[in-house]
Amino acid sequence: MTTRFLRLSLIFSLVLLTLPCFGQVHVSPRGNDSNPGTQERPVRTLAHAAELVRSMKQNAAGDVSILLAGGIYRLAQPLALGPEDSGVNGHNIVYRAEPGQHPIVSGSVRIQGWKKFDAAKNIWAASVPPALPASRQLYIDGVRATRTRGRLPVVLTMSATGYTAESAMMASWKHPSDLEFVYTGGNSVWSETGEGLGSWTEPRCPVASIEGTTITMQHPCWDNSTKRVMLPNGARTANLVGPMSVGKQPTYVENAYEFLGTPGQFYLDREASTLYYTPRAGEDLATADVELPVLETLIDVHGTAADPVHNIVFSGIQFSYATWLGPNGPDGFSEIQAGYQVTGPDGYSKQGLCSLVPDGACPYGAWTKEPANVNLRFAHDVRFTRDAFTHLGAAGLDLGEGAQNDAVEGSVFTDISGNGVELATVDKPLAPDAEFAIDNRIENNLFEDVGAEYRGGIAIVIGYARKTLVSHNQIDHIPYAGISIGWGGWPDKIQKAGQANNSALNVISDNMIHEDMLVLSDGGGIYTQGLTGKSLEDGEHVTGNVVYNQFSSGHAIYSDNGSSMMTIRGNVMFHANHDNWGSRHRNWYDDNDGKNYDPLLIEDNYWQQGDADSSKENVTEQGNHLINSLAEVPAGVMQSAGLEPEFRDITGLRFAKPAPPEPPSRVAAWAGNGFADVTWSPSVSEGGSPVKEYLVQASTGSAMRISSENFWRYTYVKFIGLPNGQPVTFTVTAFNNQGLSVPSLPSLPVTPQEAKTDPPAAPENVSVHPGKGAASIHFGLPPASHDAPENPILAYVVTVNPGGRKVTFTGRNIIVLEGRHITFNVVDGLTSGASYTFSVAAVNNAGEGAAATVGPVTIP
Repeated sequence: MTTRFLRLSLIFSLVLLTLPCFGQVHVSPRGNDSNPGTQERPVRTLAHAAELVRSMKQNAAGDVSILLAGGIYRLAQPLALGPEDSGVNGHNIVYRAEPGQHPIVSGSVRIQGWKKFDAAKNIWAASVPPALPASRQLYIDGVRATRTRGRLPVVLTMSATGYTAESAMMASWKHPSDLEFVYTGGNSVWSETGEGLGSWTEPRCPVASIEGTTITMQHPCWDNSTKRVMLPNGARTANLVGPMSVGKQPTYVENAYEFLGTPGQFYLDREASTLYYTPRAGEDLATADVELPVLETLIDVHGTAADPVHNIVFSGIQFSYATWLGPNGPDGFSEIQAGYQVTGPDGYSKQGLCSLVPDGACPYGAWTKEPANVNLRFAHDVRFTRDAFTHLGAAGLDLGEGAQNDAVEGSVFTDISGNGVELATVDKPLAPDAEFAIDNRIENNLFEDVGAEYRGGIAIVIGYARKTLVSHNQIDHIPYAGISIGWGGWPDKIQKAGQANNSALNVISDNMIHEDMLVLSDGGGIYTQGLTGKSLEDGEHVTGNVVYNQFSSGHAIYSDNGSSMMTIRGNVMFHANHDNWGSRHRNWYDDNDGKNYDPLLIEDNYWQQGDADSSKENVTEQGNHLINSLAEVPAGVMQSAGLEPEFRDITGLRFAKPAPPEPPSRVAAWAGNGFADVTWSPSVSEGGSPVKEYLVQASTGSAMRISSENFWRYTYVKFIGLPNGQPVTFTVTAFNNQGLSVPSLPSLPVTPQEAKTDPPAAPENVSVHPGKGAASIHFGLPPASHDAPENPILAYVVTVNPGGRKVTFTGRNIIVLEGRHITFNVVDGLTSGASYTFSVAAVNNAGEGAAATVGPVTIP
């Protein structure tokens, strides 16, 4: 097992020396369950250690510890802990690492005996046990492999039960029922459309069969992903969330034997009990630790409302190598938001739709939650301290129904297929206190590369909860949102109150969130849904957070449908893609008639949005500070956000062999006269060191490079020297200290051609918001570009007068600006007391267009 855990182990050693010890059971992977559990004669399994503790804890005068020696604890079944495994007399049962040791609780089998299967493609094969489940993950020295994937080889036409293909070539593929169609959301940009059930989702549906040109998709996943009950006016779906159907074409196909040959990809042939894999550069399967997860649950802590599990601590333990088989089955993964799915034969027509449809299932919005590999239900005073949740195939940790006084602190969540931490549920919004999530803490944790497989995964997802503290976490390099809290506010779209609930007094404070929304869009660093309390005093408080470098469009702090009674104070919102905060929604709660907005207070934030102070219709903005650099934020605000000093060591922990980055995704192109503009979503997992450079390769054989710094500045490259009239595709490779990633999936083909293009018309909805020494310039697309621009906008030029200084705005928010949305950026270096006008012109491949001028305005 390749890990670097020494620093963490030394810290554990110091902590353990200070803890009183009134009873101990020692466990070792090299122990024997017939042993008494002493240090000299440890037991082997955690289950047997739990049995021993049940008998000894009654007489303990303090905490009872189960001390884990280093090594891998391979579980044959989940460790199940019930009320009988709770601490007694206020003392804890503590599962903790021996000083200086690194225990790993694993649900995998090690795969050995590899032999070369196809020398030309460098495909290797190994036998697996016949009864092995269809695992969706594989790890080589801790580095995640992916199931085989590729673009569609044929054009498909959507039908009621699936698709009709233009040819029968896929019918001859091996095991067509293993195939999975993936529909990635995100911004529509150039040749790449956003599919999914909304740009914030990435649904997946299995193929049931292929006969000739007829592709039949698995049900009910297909119905749940392509059908919706419409409201009587036909304008909206009854569920109020997302479109009627996934896109007509899947973004890519996964789990095909025929795609074997790309380094880092595998295919598990269960019928032949054979695992196939193509090694990456430097991987030696004769010596590598190859782990195939087979268990879906590692730890299951399960009490009841009347008899909860309580007083258990997990400290210094790595939870790894578990899968989730649900998406393989008939339900697939019909994601609606944040890993919640539409499931069951009547899912699309009844699940969570309550009074919005006849015979709808209540409460509104109670869709199916993504499970976690470590699950708690009705658990009180359970703590996870300095643990690691990594190499997991579902969500990492679920503090579910009835979680109270639980804490997650100083832990690392990385390389997780879905969500990081889940807290509470959305199916009992008005549950009594005994069944509600109350007084839980998620503090000083590190989240990176969550959503590694299910791109709608979120670092921290909270349903209906009360008195929750989410503080001092660091969240970075994630495909979608950082923190999501609340649910059920969507009915305000049809002038109805959101779901009533018992949420209140939740605090999201001092978190550091950056490089978020790298793949999907319409989310935020911090996202809130629905009613948060009964007043601004007991509603949700979002304070002191720093959110910056957001890639896809959305908001830094997102008050979505029905978000009421929120205070957003003292946060830093910088380089967000579109609005810093958003947005206002009409208030239909408690017999309000929508004449005013849901109450919001936005004050004393540091941002680029620049809104003027105002207080109108229950929304107050006041005392906010316009900035154009993080250096302009008071040092104390920046230093207080993210991990506190005693926990910053966890950023140096590694749980895998250093590796090149994962490949970029969603490569899109637009072709002009002998050139193409190319953009993509950057690598989410960087392999242990930052991406330095991207290599863009055309199918014509030519290539070019761009630094990571310049990519983030411009977010596209101009690829010149292409022959006109010849279709061309592009792949992108990422480079770090360990080398080059494998290439991305190719873009869809575009054809350069000679055509007359004109500079763009003047932008619409241009406005200026002055601040101290600077101004925030807001603008929308030129009118002809609202729907399908013939020549995409690549930049905006602002001319400042007097003086004629020109400032150019570039970035992802520019190239994905669509419809009538507004974006903005800041011009600084202005003189207080002086008056200025600002002329804003869009730039396309034909050059700078006509300008729209605003002002004069006086700089305060």
